[in-house]
Amino acid sequence: MEITHIEHIGIAVKSIEEQLPYYEGILGLKCYNIENVEDQKVKTAFFMVGQTKIELLEPTSEESTIARFIEKRGEGIHHIAYATRNLNEALKEMEQKGVRLIDQEPRGGAEGLNIAFLHPKSTGSVLTELCEHPE
Repeated sequence: MEITHIEHIGIAVKSIEEQLPYYEGILGLKCYNIENVEDQKVKTAFFMVGQTKIELLEPTSEESTIARFIEKRGEGIHHIAYATRNLNEALKEMEQKGVRLIDQEPRGGAEGLNIAFLHPKSTGSVLTELCEHPE
């Protein structure tokens, strides 16, 4: 598997609107996209920092994984996402290497990416997302 770059760092927040003053007003970043990802029950907001994005994740349902994360751990870093060129092959390779997969197949994510998550029990307790830009 070839990782090309860190695609984004996902941060769980209770409210994107409450966090915007920090990211825009204090850090001076510009939110360039806010999007609802219905099947994941999450609202996302994106900021560019050099070549890497910061993704704020706000739950849109109490049943979302982000809501459960915030309930257990509070707001904060949720995952790190790496870009790869061939997500299907990357998943096969990870499985062959004994990495536990959350997603057996790629699925759609925010910004039109194909995504899949690796289980933190296999990744040093860091929830890891692999991303591929569709061609």
